[in-house]
Amino acid sequence: MPKPNKEKWINIAEKFYKEANFPNCVGAIDGKHIRIVCLPNAGSKYYNYKKYHSIILLAVVDADYCFTFIDIGAPGRESDSSIFKSSNFGQKLTRSQLDLPEPIHLPNNMGNPRVPFVFVGDAAFGLNKNVMRPFSLRNIDTPKKTFNYRLSRARRFVECAFGILSNKWRIFHSSIIINPQSAKYIIKAACVLHNFVRRRDGYQFEDTIRCDMEEFDEVQAVGGRSSGISVRDSFVQYFNGPGAVPWQNRMIH
Repeated sequence: MPKPNKEKWINIAEKFYKEANFPNCVGAIDGKHIRIVCLPNAGSKYYNYKKYHSIILLAVVDADYCFTFIDIGAPGRESDSSIFKSSNFGQKLTRSQLDLPEPIHLPNNMGNPRVPFVFVGDAAFGLNKNVMRPFSLRNIDTPKKTFNYRLSRARRFVECAFGILSNKWRIFHSSIIINPQSAKYIIKAACVLHNFVRRRDGYQFEDTIRCDMEEFDEVQAVGGRSSGISVRDSFVQYFNGPGAVPWQNRMIH
């Protein structure tokens, strides 16, 4: 996938703000298990916690449901934390090599500190200044519930992208009967074709969306780091202040 530059990141962020009311968001990230038929003598490394064999597709998606980064082929037994850290995307993010724009003020929030551009993920991803994850549901208060709801609206783009991918390319409707390395090439080709069709057909492709495909299951959640606490708190304050939307209280109660 072509690496976005600063201008492209800003365009992605503007689209996420328009479509999901989440400012400074430059992508939704998730990992999905893709079923394979395990070859003889492959051992247990492809056997995941859902009790089937798989390889993992880690992907970052923009607000047009297009893939901006993909990492394919990690065995199903691996944790999402290790996959993310070892992926090309994860390493570039850690080393500040993604050419992200400089932090800016959130809309209508000039009196508060500038906020970095972020990717949104689920509880499987560690919290840091450029990756936002939801709060634990244990003893959660209303402001944090609001943040979780707003985060979920941005996260759904990657969930729907996986649904579109699976529904359009029917090889994903059953276990892939091929060796894992060849399966990796098939999945990569499907992701490239997915982007081509999205850009060619635009929203005419929308009727193929299925966000709850059984073929793709969540990767297992792991613990996160605390380096993004202040950034996440800035979003909590924003979503419960100048960035509030009229319907959010109804959605969390």
